[in-house]
Amino acid sequence: MLSLIKASTTTTTTRTAFFIRLLSTTQPKTKVVSSTDEAIAGIGSNITLLSGGFGLSGVPDTVINAMVNHPEITNVTAVSNNAGLDGRGLSQLLVTGQITKMISSYIGGNRTFEKLYLTGQIDLELTPQGNLAERVRAGAAGIPAFYSPAGVGTWLEEGKLPVRYDETGEKVLKTSEPREVREFNGRKFLLEPAINGDVAVVKAYKADTLGNCWFRGAARNFNSVMGRNAKLTIVEAEHIVEPGEIQPEDVHLPAIYVDRVIQSTTPKDIEIFKYSEDESAPQDKPKLDADLKREKIVKRAAQEFTDGSFANLGIGMPTLAPNYLPKDIHVTLQSENGILGLGPYPKKGEEDPDLINAGKETVTLAPGASLFGSEESFGMIRGGKIDLTILGGLQVSARGDLANWGLPGRVKGMGGAMDLVSNPAATRVVVVMEHVDKKGRPKILEECKFPLTGKECVSRIITDLGVFDVVDGKLVLIEIDPDTTLEEIKSKTEAAFEVSPNLKPVQI
Repeated sequence: MLSLIKASTTTTTTRTAFFIRLLSTTQPKTKVVSSTDEAIAGIGSNITLLSGGFGLSGVPDTVINAMVNHPEITNVTAVSNNAGLDGRGLSQLLVTGQITKMISSYIGGNRTFEKLYLTGQIDLELTPQGNLAERVRAGAAGIPAFYSPAGVGTWLEEGKLPVRYDETGEKVLKTSEPREVREFNGRKFLLEPAINGDVAVVKAYKADTLGNCWFRGAARNFNSVMGRNAKLTIVEAEHIVEPGEIQPEDVHLPAIYVDRVIQSTTPKDIEIFKYSEDESAPQDKPKLDADLKREKIVKRAAQEFTDGSFANLGIGMPTLAPNYLPKDIHVTLQSENGILGLGPYPKKGEEDPDLINAGKETVTLAPGASLFGSEESFGMIRGGKIDLTILGGLQVSARGDLANWGLPGRVKGMGGAMDLVSNPAATRVVVVMEHVDKKGRPKILEECKFPLTGKECVSRIITDLGVFDVVDGKLVLIEIDPDTTLEEIKSKTEAAFEVSPNLKPVQI
């Protein structure tokens, strides 16, 4: 027996020594390349290109700049939340005609992107932001398709999203594919196809020579999910370090997904500078009537928060509501680009290009905040973990349908709005808007005339004239502004509504 124990010990020692020698003589080869030509070598035409970034945050400009005017890189289908701004990022490949199709959730303020789309020079496959992230994640995980609640009952389901216009922008030549619909547990879902990329370009704060990546702040956004997907993943990093300098638990994108690493040489920019106490705006500027209306709406919206809740705020008026929170109410704010625990706007000089919100504004983090990728952010949203979402609206119907992302001839993209209203049973949806549009036309209608964001998803409407609840598919006026009358509200509301027997004045 003693001889068997000695033999076993000897065998174990021999194996350990073998693996030590193996590891010391077969160090992994570096993935770092020294030039952009090396980084993009072998990229050809007819590819699907995945690009990380959100607005100007985390955009791999160094690699994208290297692709510009390369004649072999043509007929590109680019997948990105948006195309940045004119002259930056993917927008450059739109100008050169190298990109012929975009798969995005939002055009934003990119005039080049919008002009090419509305003059029939490129295809655009508009996709809700959460679906976009999940389609890329599914492709990375080998899942060919999945069912999503986002977009049920909208143009996405019906196959009416404009993919290509004629040169006048007035006639739609091609529309999106209708989605297959299936019910699970009494709810409708749409079948969404996965996206599979040929090349992914992403930007990391740190990458080691093996390809492990760490993303800073909210710059993880679409970068980590894009980097996991493609056949060829190219990472540009602000800092290239040796293996071990990134702690294993801090690796957001493991080396197995990464093929090439290059030093980033482009500066980081900020799209919208926003400061605490609105230092970005003149303080002595008198308030216009429109400003006073919005302030009234926002102050009333602040009463919708409950202590300890999690909330997501749309861009515009909703982002101002936390300024009027009672001191005894604590709310955790979520931003769909990957932040849970938004703090106030920064002081001037303390803005950080890696910390922006869903409106591309500079922000800070509250104590206890957490950061993650866009795919996880929308998992929280669709999964019903967000208690409240406050959104702006263009139109709301008597049944609580919401339209807030497109006008005739002005399709900007839905961003994350379709995802935010996709689970109304779990997430309370409050819409804030002026009661009538700039031409005095009602915005609360029997049926929405603009493309829908979601069907029967709105719980409450707050306007400058009053507060309505949607109860069992009917509108009920529950609060009235002291400066208006019931007759005025009726004259400015197309939809029929009931008046609550407990009608009370709006108190702000």
